[in-house]
Amino acid sequence: MVSEAELRRPERSAGSRLTSTDIIPVLDLGPYLAGEPGARERCARELRFALAEIGFYFIVNHGVPPALIADTFREAARFHALPLEQKMAVRIDRHNVGYLPMRGDTLRTSVVQTVTKANLNEAFFVARDLPADHPDVVADRRFRGANRWPGALPGFRKTIVGYCETMERLVRKLVPLYARALDLPATWFDAAFRESQYKLRMTHYPPQDVPADDEFGIAPHTDTSFLTLLAPNDVPGLSIRTPAGKWIEAPAIPNAYVVNGGQLLLRWTNDFFLATPHRAVNRSGGERYALAFFCDSNIDWPIAAVPTTVGPDRPPNYPTTYYTDYMVHYQQRTYDLLKDPQAAD
Repeated sequence: MVSEAELRRPERSAGSRLTSTDIIPVLDLGPYLAGEPGARERCARELRFALAEIGFYFIVNHGVPPALIADTFREAARFHALPLEQKMAVRIDRHNVGYLPMRGDTLRTSVVQTVTKANLNEAFFVARDLPADHPDVVADRRFRGANRWPGALPGFRKTIVGYCETMERLVRKLVPLYARALDLPATWFDAAFRESQYKLRMTHYPPQDVPADDEFGIAPHTDTSFLTLLAPNDVPGLSIRTPAGKWIEAPAIPNAYVVNGGQLLLRWTNDFFLATPHRAVNRSGGERYALAFFCDSNIDWPIAAVPTTVGPDRPPNYPTTYYTDYMVHYQQRTYDLLKDPQAAD
């Protein structure tokens, strides 16, 4: 077990570019995914710095085909171009799948700003595509319901499911790095992520040419997830708040995913890894689409501080947490549409 002092001072490898907390680090996964000797430990050290000091990082050479990313963006744009009545036919439900209309959520859970205005975006949420006869679907188990697919988009479901499956495979390759970054065996998280609980959010941000100070495409917030993968995007709009309180713009790096942790990562790591606030404003003058893949452990997995983040002088900061309990509370506070009982069917 590492000491408390070591936890507070993440290791920086000699010659690493990851030395500034005002720059989002870039991690090259290529050598690690190719199985090069020493690459996993080197990448884990860089990940440790990124998550303990900044809370965000880019990944390149991740293995996700650019054509699949482009196809998924096209499908997101196709969905959002549908007439409103067709989108509302698959409106978001209590399982957090389906269509969230423009200004349908208000981030009252923000830890960095008092948010009173709804977000200027619309989104479509997809989870693991469970069949209609799956026991959890039949039982109407919370957050394990069937997806709500639009009927007017041939090929949409196939592309989106394929993208989600690709992203889940990438997550399974990343979690060994998280384990080693926490001085745990590389397989520590494998069982927890064998059937991960995930959501893909396909968001449409209309242009905000002259945004008000308190109006955002998405207001300052932290994610809920263990990790979030934001797809490469040619249209900028994301900015993050550094631990020093400075807002910095995330550059658009070709074919690079942006990765960050959220509130459930805080609980796994006893606040050692960060859940960094971020926001989005679309000043591009055109439409902006975003693909955010939020991933957590199996829905039944107990989320508690890993052993290398606790000790006699560092007790757990959180009780053991379960995905369903946490997300029910989050959804109740965030999604305005679900305050209408008819929308919660």
